[in-house]
Amino acid sequence: MTDHTAPAGKTPPTVAGPETGADRAAAIAEGAKKSGILWLTLDRPRLAWHTWHDGAIYLVTGGEEQALPGLEALDRVHVTLRSKDNGARLVEFDAAVSVVDQAASPDVVAALAKDRLNARDSEHLPARWARDSTIVRLTPEE
Repeated sequence: MTDHTAPAGKTPPTVAGPETGADRAAAIAEGAKKSGILWLTLDRPRLAWHTWHDGAIYLVTGGEEQALPGLEALDRVHVTLRSKDNGARLVEFDAAVSVVDQAASPDVVAALAKDRLNARDSEHLPARWARDSTIVRLTPEE
């Protein structure tokens, strides 16, 4: 289990981002597609890898995967996407949190497994996640 937290007093650098509407939705989609990591505001800022799939952000937490304490129990979470080019904040938003039924969502599991880097057991990820981890969907709120 990897714990990616911001060092004390550190947060991602900031750049101006779109404020509302279609520009904001486009920035969220583009940022989430281009960069495989984001920041979540939980007990403290937490860095997490994710996949953008079908209009939402998906993450795996628990077991041997990233520690995102309490995420699955939240109704919503604050998300910060960073620029892949320079690491600066691209856009911030709140997202609705929901736990994914892995058996009923093989497309989501496949998308996450495809994007999971450096897994020790790539061919067994779906079985390990079903046994030990939680998949969470973050749906950006307007």
